[in-house]
Amino acid sequence: MNDDVRNIVLGVIAAGLSAAIGWVARTYLWNRKLRRKQAFFGLPDNSESLLVVNRGAAGPEFAVMRYDVFALLELAALIKDCNAHAQILPHDTARQGFGERTEFCVGGPASNRRMAAHLSSLLPGVQVNVDAEPGPDRGSFLIGSERYRVEHGRQEYALLARLTGERGRDTRPVFLFCGQTSITNQATTRYLARHHERLTRKYGTGSFVLLLKVINSQAYGPDVVELVEDVTRTAQTAPPAAATAPRNTHRAS
Repeated sequence: MNDDVRNIVLGVIAAGLSAAIGWVARTYLWNRKLRRKQAFFGLPDNSESLLVVNRGAAGPEFAVMRYDVFALLELAALIKDCNAHAQILPHDTARQGFGERTEFCVGGPASNRRMAAHLSSLLPGVQVNVDAEPGPDRGSFLIGSERYRVEHGRQEYALLARLTGERGRDTRPVFLFCGQTSITNQATTRYLARHHERLTRKYGTGSFVLLLKVINSQAYGPDVVELVEDVTRTAQTAPPAAATAPRNTHRAS
């Protein structure tokens, strides 16, 4: 074998080794990213999850609002990316505890009994006004002593929460998407889809409750969302028996 042939062979071998090392490195990084995502959502390979949705106020027995359907599609894509499966249940048929399967609960407590139960038992510091009669506080959030009123189409709020029980590391989380309007439910699921990596870096697999604000949804739909603040501690703390009047009222400017 002369020098030219030897150099060609060595070059081919070096190129093959470089390609193999690159493929192994990319595969390792991709798998690590997938495992981090699966851990955050509590969705290992081939696991089962629940999508709990509210029913529309009118229409057939199992009717879901248009924006809530879009929210389900956002979540379904996340679940599929984790190589997991989902079962969709109406809010009034999901009669079980949580921790065995990851749960994604969509909709406010006025139309979602499951959400009302979660807020009552897991987030005692959050109160949502569900009065049927029109009024300035209808649909508003009271978090601790702060009230957040809805301005339809202009400024609306939503809660995004990841909560776990007390049974240890194998407990599956429940995700809450509690918006003041249907479009804010979709905005909240979209926010999670876009920012889950940042949330993973900050919170890991722990609990959090975030207050989000959807800006000018009548023009921008569910796309313009701002993080107002992390309200985890306040939301998980029961208010005193004799609650004081709210200090501040948040309105659209």
